[in-house]
Amino acid sequence: MNWQSLALCLLCLSQRCLADNGMDMSMDDGMSLAVGNMLAYLHFTPGDNLWFLGWVPKSSGAMIGTCIALFMLALVERWIAACRGVMEFHWGQQANIITSNKLHTLPTPSSPISFIKRFTPPFIPAHDITRGVIFAAQALLGYLFMLTVMTYQLGFILSLVVGLGVGECLFGRFSSITHAH
Repeated sequence: MNWQSLALCLLCLSQRCLADNGMDMSMDDGMSLAVGNMLAYLHFTPGDNLWFLGWVPKSSGAMIGTCIALFMLALVERWIAACRGVMEFHWGQQANIITSNKLHTLPTPSSPISFIKRFTPPFIPAHDITRGVIFAAQALLGYLFMLTVMTYQLGFILSLVVGLGVGECLFGRFSSITHAH
């Protein structure tokens, strides 16, 4: 009799644990994220989250505005690359001047360390810290572009590609200054 009551209690508990809690765990549709949907194929439909849960352009006007903003952000990225190229050229000339001034004042021993120091540009905090900040900004924009492409929203992707192409047409000759000299 004792085993029968224990089995009945376990049966009741197991039925209680297997009860439906209202959650649908099917993986057939796009993943629902608060107010946006993520579709894992190329599409033009609105409703994708862009970087944050609250940034979901749902109307056609919001989609156009988002595409224009992404286009402009791609132009800014190419402009930053051009500014970095011009600054690299300027900083290289400044480093050559500083290095040549040091070489004329110091005797040149024939040790390997002095050879490395002679051909390594000097660390100039105003140049190198700025270079690091500009690189970090470019890396941040690159990651944001990657996350945008991962939405598979063709409007977003085309806005970025066209923006990067137009930005390269406008600013590309400045970013390649360091490679020419």
